[in-house]
Amino acid sequence: MHESESDREKVSAGNKRSTEEDSTTQDKADLLGDFTTNWRVLPISGIAVCIGVASAFVALALLKLIGLFTNLFFFQRWSTALISPAGNRLGWFELFVPAIGALIVGVMARYGSERIRGHGIPEAIEAILLKGGKVEPRVAFLKPISSAISIGSGGPFGAEGPIIMTGGAFGSLIAQFFNLTSAERRTLLVAGAAAGMSATFASPMAAVLLAVELLLFEWKPRSAIPVALASVAAAATRRYIIGMGPLFPTPPHPVFIGPSGLLGCVLVGVMAGALSALLTLAVYAAEDLFTKLPIHWMWWPAIGGIVVGAGGLIFPQALGVGYDTIGALLNGSAATSVLLGILIVKSIIWATSLGSGTSGGVLAPLLLMGGALGGLAANILPNEGAGFWQLIAMGAILGGTMRSPFTGVVFAVELTHDLNAMLPLLLACIISHAFTVLALRRSILTEKVARRGYHLSREYAVDPLEILFVREVMRTSVLALPAEITTSELARLLHHESTPKRQRLYPVVGEDRKLIGVATRQELLDMVRSGGDASLAKLLRKDVTLAYPDEPLRVVVYRMAETGITRFPVVERNGSHKLLGMVSLEDLLKARTKNLDAERRRERVLPLNLIRPFGSRSGRPAA
Repeated sequence: MHESESDREKVSAGNKRSTEEDSTTQDKADLLGDFTTNWRVLPISGIAVCIGVASAFVALALLKLIGLFTNLFFFQRWSTALISPAGNRLGWFELFVPAIGALIVGVMARYGSERIRGHGIPEAIEAILLKGGKVEPRVAFLKPISSAISIGSGGPFGAEGPIIMTGGAFGSLIAQFFNLTSAERRTLLVAGAAAGMSATFASPMAAVLLAVELLLFEWKPRSAIPVALASVAAAATRRYIIGMGPLFPTPPHPVFIGPSGLLGCVLVGVMAGALSALLTLAVYAAEDLFTKLPIHWMWWPAIGGIVVGAGGLIFPQALGVGYDTIGALLNGSAATSVLLGILIVKSIIWATSLGSGTSGGVLAPLLLMGGALGGLAANILPNEGAGFWQLIAMGAILGGTMRSPFTGVVFAVELTHDLNAMLPLLLACIISHAFTVLALRRSILTEKVARRGYHLSREYAVDPLEILFVREVMRTSVLALPAEITTSELARLLHHESTPKRQRLYPVVGEDRKLIGVATRQELLDMVRSGGDASLAKLLRKDVTLAYPDEPLRVVVYRMAETGITRFPVVERNGSHKLLGMVSLEDLLKARTKNLDAERRRERVLPLNLIRPFGSRSGRPAA
């Protein structure tokens, strides 16, 4: 790469701290620890704990709002008690109640904030990744109200998605009052989201796992510690203002279910994966149909509400959150007609309503549909106790639909406190997850983000630049100039056929190859053209940004980004500054090449004949 005058200025203004490093300076090897987290995590954790406590009250307020609107819409009374809409006496007017609520939500979205549409988690992801953890203040106010109206008017949703978004918005608002980095604001947004889920379901561990698998897009102590503390604070606060968990207590199931039971878990995992794929396709098929309507999207939720009302007339248990129905499923007391009603009616109205762009969550409906699937499968699978297969299917459908298998496992355990179900849940969730990963390119959560023009990768791995070092990619065949070189000698050297023409930066060394400074090829050519006895010492720049052989390539990449320089001399770290080679941006690409080679190149390490130590079949000794 040609070094322009601006490049020279960048070098002069580069990272001087790495130039004169000797025994009196801090050894950079001491900075290369397992983690990059510093003491800044403590004040961020303190803020996160406060957000966790506050988010518990936000969750309580939203639950009270849902209860209030449910009682107003279906029973015309002022009460905040959570109740199912199924026992109403509205008759045919019930058909229009969900449409009225959805119309209110559509108006709020159009004239308030479009961000209140949807089930909350994709919006939280977008705020985390694309907006630096910033959420509009009005979203924190409008999202819980719109969700409460949507669910309270019979919308077939759960409260968790809106609470996650509301808690995240609350965390973001608090973060915006402090002088924080974008990464710290994102952490506090996720802390609020995890705290909201933790307070709603009394599931602190699942909330943290959901944050890691779906929201943080990293696994670093700087974010994991505040998020976990916020989740713990919310769960502890819940015990005083909402009550103790678990939400759906069940009697413990067998400690070990045997080979036949494990095979049943594989079958349930496949069935849950297939249902997850169908539900994801159904939601976005409904959304595509709504986009073809010649009317403004403000009216779409009302149309979806008509479908919800019709479903409620056919199967009243399909309306609302359905926590009571989840409890009946886990106790094994749900009739076959109820199971079929959930799988058919609930699935249709949920997919249609969510596709229309109204406000509501996905976790509770998924639990219902998964439980119904497990209830039907229990008729052909080994009897492992009441509600066992319903529980396994609930976790499996979460693992498949949300692509968060560990969240599905821990969430199901925390909802029921049935630790004996851990092993079968893990098997079923992983099978369901594998099915949807292979069958669908994106999940129900990331598809919405992708449709807005942003692609997300849910695969988390160690960056190859973290585990490769400078010594593995640096070039040792570089031309180093002696400090005492004359102009005539320099001219012959630069034009000699053996001199590498691609080298743009030349290190200048003294005795014992100690680095003195650097000069660019263009500077050296200009010196030669000027003639005379110009001194290389005058041309030499000594404020050199260095690299060291034991540094991870990630450190070098960050240094290049900070300084704008793409070529560093590599020297010994012991203070001698002995030149070892050069590393450039092009050399760093070798790390990516090695990673691709490790993933794509297949080879047999052990030849097959090594497993025949007594020679070939003919009895002759092996060659």
